[in-house]
Amino acid sequence: MRVIVTGGAGFVGTLLARRLLAGPVEVGGCEPADVDELVLADLVAPAPDVAADPRVRAATVDLAAQAGDLGRADLIFHLAGVVSGAAEADFALGMRTNLDGTRAILEHARRQAEPPVLVFSSSVAVFGPELEPGAAGVVGDDTLPQPQSSYGTQKFIGEQLVADYTRKGFVRGRSVRLMTVAVRPGRPNAAASSFVSGIIREPLAGLRAPCPVPPDTPIALASPGRALDGIRRATAVTDADWGSRTAMTLPGLSTTPRDMAAAMDRVAGHPASDLIDWTDDPAISAIVRSWPARFDTRRAHALGLRPDRSFDDIVREYISGLPAAAAATT
Repeated sequence: MRVIVTGGAGFVGTLLARRLLAGPVEVGGCEPADVDELVLADLVAPAPDVAADPRVRAATVDLAAQAGDLGRADLIFHLAGVVSGAAEADFALGMRTNLDGTRAILEHARRQAEPPVLVFSSSVAVFGPELEPGAAGVVGDDTLPQPQSSYGTQKFIGEQLVADYTRKGFVRGRSVRLMTVAVRPGRPNAAASSFVSGIIREPLAGLRAPCPVPPDTPIALASPGRALDGIRRATAVTDADWGSRTAMTLPGLSTTPRDMAAAMDRVAGHPASDLIDWTDDPAISAIVRSWPARFDTRRAHALGLRPDRSFDDIVREYISGLPAAAAATT
């Protein structure tokens, strides 16, 4: 089996690459098979342990212009993208990477003799404030996306492209809407949600960290393990079990920065949250507050997917993986 992962040197891409290389992969309900070649497309090099596997080929490409250089694949994970804050600050960059790059990878897939399974990582940033989003403000599987940022708009357009290429039979597409993934190791990035990991990662390392939104701001998130479970489940199921061509929202845990800090202190056994600087950045707050934080994800539940039980568990998962996290990419 030949697999392409765009954004393959990023945090989620690296976790996915390790899972793909570790054992047989089930694709579209077919018999599990080993990966013969794994192409990791990114602008930076893969993690050393991943790059050392002889089945891995690193491809430094501009997807919008060079997607055709990646070669055919049985399975494509399209994870590459410019994160939310950067897409808002640089409109042209966001459009070229998040929109033109997505269309280019779909066109590359369309030229294959057999349509590959293609998993597209979207985001709950496609949603925005709704006049009537559902019962008690809960966003359901059928809630109409109303993105309030360039990033959210670009992701929503990507979902529709994947759905139409699937309708035409060019790909077997599955779009998954990821929650904010926390806790990520490494350094902060330009995502508006970067602080969600920062207010845990930095204090646990004895460093100060800013929280640019009010302490009681509702946030929906998922641990890296649960996010990866959703991506892999989208890969494995049959077209019939996947069902609708519309994107699937993956389960998430609803919480607030205040509750996250309290969970960190409980797990750490000391007041690490004293190192959080509670500030309010109007630009970041405007983006984060436009994202809903409560979801009814029945479609994902039907595939056996569940949210994390508590943020305490997420902190424990992060602490338990700290040696590996130190070597992971951001």
